Amino acid sequence: MPADLPPAIFLLGPTASGKTALALELVDRFPVEIISVDSALVYRDMNVGTAKPEAATLKKYPHHLVDLIDPTEAYSAARFCRDATQAMNAILSRGKVPLLVGGTMLYAKALLEGLSELPEADAEVRAELEAQAARIGWPEMHAELAKIDAETARRLKPNDSQRIQRALEVFQLTGVPMSTLQTRAPIASAFPWRTLQIGLMPGDRGVLHQRIATRFDTMLEGGLVDEVVSLRERYRLTPDLPSMRCVGYRQAWQFIDGDIDRTALRETGIAATRQLAKRQMTWLRSMNKVETLDCLAKDLSATAMDRCNRFLKQSVADS
Repeated sequence: MPADLPPAIFLLGPTASGKTALALELVDRFPVEIISVDSALVYRDMNVGTAKPEAATLKKYPHHLVDLIDPTEAYSAARFCRDATQAMNAILSRGKVPLLVGGTMLYAKALLEGLSELPEADAEVRAELEAQAARIGWPEMHAELAKIDAETARRLKPNDSQRIQRALEVFQLTGVPMSTLQTRAPIASAFPWRTLQIGLMPGDRGVLHQRIATRFDTMLEGGLVDEVVSLRERYRLTPDLPSMRCVGYRQAWQFIDGDIDRTALRETGIAATRQLAKRQMTWLRSMNKVETLDCLAKDLSATAMDRCNRFLKQSVADS
C-alpha cells in the first residue's frame, strides 16, 4: 500500500465488547474523530435499545453517522459507504484521523473491500412487489423467490419481507439471482486509506455473555419498552421495518402486542443479542487484516493506545 495514503483507524467488535468506552479514550489521546459503524445508531429517537451515547457524551465526543434517518426509513451498506467516505474526507480536511467504531461488520467490509454489483433500489419495482405481497402474503413471495434464487431463499425466513423484496427486486432488474451477483468481485477500487484495523474479541465468551445480559437488563430498566411505545405513537411503524427488527426492539414490540410476557422479553432479548454477537465475531474472524485484542484484558486500553500511537507515528514518518 502506498506510503502517502492518509491514515484511518477501525475499532470493531461484538456488542458489549467495550468499543465506545475505548473509542472515547482514543479521542482524548489522539487527533481522531469518531464515525459510527452501526446500522442501528443511524435512527433518530432510538436511544435506549441501541445503547446510543447520551446527549452530553455526543456533544463532547461528536459521532458522525448517528441520528441520520427516521425509524420509518431504511439504510444500506451502499449509503453507508457514501456517507462514511464523505465524513472521512471532511475529517482529513481538518487535519484529523477518522476513527470508525462499531459492530456492523457488513458496513466495515463493504467500505474496505467494495460492494457487490447490485442495482440501486427501484421505487416502481418495489411498489409492484409490495402490492403483490399484499395479495398473496410474504411466505408465498418467499416461495416465488425459491424458484429463481434458491440459495438466497434458503437463507431467509418466509416473513423476512425486506430481504425477500430486495432479492426479488434484484432479479427483476438484472435477470440474475442476487446470490450470483454477490459472488462476483466487488466493484470498488482499492480503499484509498492506510488502515489500522483493531478487533475486540473476548478471551472468555462466558464473560461477554454476562455483559450482554447486564446490558439488556440495563436497557429494560432504562425504559426500552416505553421507548418502543413512544416510537409507535410518533411514527407509522410496522414490525417488519428494519428499525423494528433490531435486536431488543423486535422483542419489545412482541411484548407490547401481548405475544410474549416480561420474562420471555428478557430471555429472548438476551438470546438474540448473543446470536448477534456470535455473527459479529464470525465476521471479524473473516477479516484477515484485523489485529485482535482481548476486550476483557486488564491492559486493553494501554495496548490499544500503544498500537494506535505507533500506527499514527509511522503514518507521519511515511508521509
